[in-house]
Amino acid sequence: MELRLTSLPVEQIETEALVVLAFQADRPEDGLAHAAARRVDEATGGWLTEALRSGEFTGKLYETLVLHRPPNLKARRLVLVGGGKRERFGSLELRRAAGAVVRALRSRSVTEAAMVVEGGAEEVSATAEGAILGNYEPDRYKTEKKNGKPVERFTLAVPAVDAGLEAALEQARIAGETQNYVRDLVAEPANRMTPSVLAERAREMAAECGLECDVLDAGRMNQLGMGALLGVAQGSAEPPALIVLQYRPQLAAEGAVHLGLLGKAVTFDSGGISIKPSDGMDKMKYDMAGGAAVIGAMRAIAQLKPSLPVTALIPAVENMPGGRAQRPGDVVRTLSGKTVEVLNTDAEGRLILADALTYAQRLGCTHLVDAATLTGAIVVALGHVNVGAFGSDQALLDRVLAAARAAGEKFWPMPLDDEYKEQLKSVVADLPNIGNRWGGAITAAMFLKEFADPLPWVHLDIAGTAWLEEAKPYMAKGPTGVPVRTLIRLVMDWS
Repeated sequence: MELRLTSLPVEQIETEALVVLAFQADRPEDGLAHAAARRVDEATGGWLTEALRSGEFTGKLYETLVLHRPPNLKARRLVLVGGGKRERFGSLELRRAAGAVVRALRSRSVTEAAMVVEGGAEEVSATAEGAILGNYEPDRYKTEKKNGKPVERFTLAVPAVDAGLEAALEQARIAGETQNYVRDLVAEPANRMTPSVLAERAREMAAECGLECDVLDAGRMNQLGMGALLGVAQGSAEPPALIVLQYRPQLAAEGAVHLGLLGKAVTFDSGGISIKPSDGMDKMKYDMAGGAAVIGAMRAIAQLKPSLPVTALIPAVENMPGGRAQRPGDVVRTLSGKTVEVLNTDAEGRLILADALTYAQRLGCTHLVDAATLTGAIVVALGHVNVGAFGSDQALLDRVLAAARAAGEKFWPMPLDDEYKEQLKSVVADLPNIGNRWGGAITAAMFLKEFADPLPWVHLDIAGTAWLEEAKPYMAKGPTGVPVRTLIRLVMDWS
C-alpha cells in the first residue's frame, strides 16, 4: 500500500473515497466532533447530519456507510466510519477504525482512498498502521480471490504537513508492513514452514536489512549442551535451528543496555507423545508466532536504526511423536546445567526457551524479553483480548507495558509470586517442566524465570492473541502479528 500525506482542503481532495469519522451522540450534530467532518457536512448540504438523524448510520464503533457522488466534493464517494463514544475514542480505536474502512473498501474493490486525520504524529501513525493491517488477507494459497481488491493508495488528510508527520508516517509504514510480514510467516502451513525454512527466511531478511545472522544446527547445539531444546526436536525428522540475529548500532554507548528478544518457534506442535486432541490441531502451525514476531521486530529495527543494541534468539523446532521422541518422565540437562524432568511433552515451548535464555546471557544481553504462544492457561485467564505479561523486574515490565499502550496492543500484568514456585518440584531432577493444573500460565513463566535470572526479564504469553478465531471489522481471521508493534516501540522508545 502506498501511503502519503496531504494538506489540501477536504473539498479539493480527488479520491475514490473520502473517509470521515463520526461519533455516537444523542444529537446528530454532536456526532460531528471533528472540524473536518463539520466542514464536509456543510459542503454536502448536511449529508452527514442527515445520515445520523435518519438512523442509517449511528456512529457505532467501526460501523461504515458509503455515500456516492457527494455534492461539492471532488471525491467520488464519501465514507463515514463510526468512532463510538467520543470520550472513549483513542489511538487504538482510531487504528482499528482505519482498518475497518480499508476492509469495507477492499470488499467493494475500491483501490484508492483518503482519510481525514485530526491530530498529530500519534494519530497519523495509528491511522497508517490500521490501514495497512486492514488491507491484509491470508489468502496466498487461494487460486480464486474472493475478498475484493486491496487498497493500493491511501492518503492521510492532515491540517498541515511537516517533517514530524512525515517521519511518523514512515515509521508507521515500517511497523505495519512488518506486522503483515509476520502474519505471512505465521499463516504458512507447517509443510511449508519448517525450522529450516524459517531459518532461511531469517537469513534472507538479515541480508536484505543489514543484520548479522547465525544459525546453530543440531551439532553445534549438542556441543554446547542444549539438551532441553534438542530433546523437544528429537521426535521429528525435521532438524532444529537456533536463529540468532544481531543489530549493532554505530553509536551505541559503551556499557549500555543490550536487549535480548526471544521468540518461541515451534513450527508445528502435535504435543509429542503427550499428543494433543485432533480438534484444532491444524492451527498448531501458529505455535511459531512468537519467533515470527521477534524476526519481524528485527526487520523493523534494522530499518529504523535505533541506538540500542539488540540480539534476537529464535529456537525453532517441530514437536512430533516419532519413534525417537522424548517420553514423559525423561530427564534432560539444559545449557545452564540444570536438569528438567519432562512430565508433559506438550509443555515444550518452555524447554526450548530455557536454553535460548541461557545462550542470550552468554551473548552479553543485559535485559531479556520473550514472546511465546506458551500456554492454554493464559487463554483461560485473559481470553483472546490481552497478552499476559510477566516480569522479574518492575522497571522493565513498566517499559514493556508503556510500549504496548503506545503501540495499541492490549497487555495485562500477571503475578510471579514466589509461592507459585512450590509447584515446580521434582523428585529426580532440579525441576519439572509443568506444575499442577492451577495457575498454569504463571508456573510456566516461573519455569522460564529460572533460566532468565539474574537478568531483568519479561515474558509475554501470546497464546490467546496471536491468532484471531473470527474476522473483525478491522482485521482478517488468522494470524494477528502480536506483539511485534510493542517490541518495535519498546526498542525505539528506549533508544
